[in-house]
Amino acid sequence: MAKRQDQSSETRPEHTQNPVVRFTRYVEDAKAELRKVTWPTIPETKKATLAVLGFVVVMAIILGLVDLGLSALIKSVLS
Repeated sequence: MAKRQDQSSETRPEHTQNPVVRFTRYVEDAKAELRKVTWPTIPETKKATLAVLGFVVVMAIILGLVDLGLSALIKSVLS
């Protein structure tokens, strides 16, 4: 009969490791990735926020006009 090879925790598949060990590794990896992030400055954040708000306002106006036009069209078709 073949001998069973002893698998260390390094060679075991991830799904068979202890959930606490997996979670700890996940948190450590997340911290390492967050250290690599280049965060925007406050002025850049303000500009991006204003751009998004402006886009939302423009789209709301366009969709409102389309809605008004389609409602008038449906009213005229149904009456």
